[in-house]
Amino acid sequence: MDPELVTQLQWRANRIRQHIIEMSLSAQGGHQGGALSCAEIMAVLYFHVMKVDPAQPHWPERDRLVLSKGHACLALYSALAQRGFFPEAELATFDHINSRLQGHPDMRKTPGIEISSGCLGQGLSVGVGMALGARVDHAGYRVFVVLGDGELQSGQVWEAAMAASAYRLDNLVAIVDRNRLQMDGITEDIMPIEPLAERWRVFGWHVIETDGHDVVAVANAINQALAVSGRPRVVIAHTVKGKGVSFMEGDKRWHGAAIKPEEAASALEELHREGSQ
Repeated sequence: MDPELVTQLQWRANRIRQHIIEMSLSAQGGHQGGALSCAEIMAVLYFHVMKVDPAQPHWPERDRLVLSKGHACLALYSALAQRGFFPEAELATFDHINSRLQGHPDMRKTPGIEISSGCLGQGLSVGVGMALGARVDHAGYRVFVVLGDGELQSGQVWEAAMAASAYRLDNLVAIVDRNRLQMDGITEDIMPIEPLAERWRVFGWHVIETDGHDVVAVANAINQALAVSGRPRVVIAHTVKGKGVSFMEGDKRWHGAAIKPEEAASALEELHREGSQ
């Protein structure tokens, strides 16, 4: 992978994290932990993998992204703004009255949002429908679905996984943000989902596991997945909830909490330091 591209993707991921903290402070809310854990995933998708055109948000041949874990929209909004779908200055309005950037994505208001989401467990079903639509229309776009690991406890996810396998949807890629924490604690303590890779395989999916905080590893995993034909693909990205902000990492309290100004200042200082290295 070109070293300049690697540096750019790392910078984008760091900038996503800075925006997450800034938006959270401005709104005095938001879900920081799961947004911070998927920063590299969003950076790689929007700045390396996906075919999109910010000047034409509804371009028929665009790739589609379904953020099933809609509460992590802080990361998505940052990626969309950096990609040019709307001004970065608009991020400061996150979750304010009359803002286009609400606490969960709204496809009716925000350019680049493919589906309103936030009710967990539904995104893969939507992705299956989109992938089937592409087949019916003989269209070449790909569908990417980003899921949280906590929502894999929902039965609807596995119904969608069965359907994707039955229809051999090789224009569909699921990406699991496997940060092992949900709002109430560790996923394996609440409702175990391991052995996760084997579960997906049993449902007929091609499985790739990767380090979700290494942009090269994430890019390689997605590209490898796209090269597989005849069945749907899933990338299990092993991540850390709250990644990039030391006092948030691995702490379930930061699933979603108001951040104090001094906490935000400390987080941004840490991220700026990391971004300058």
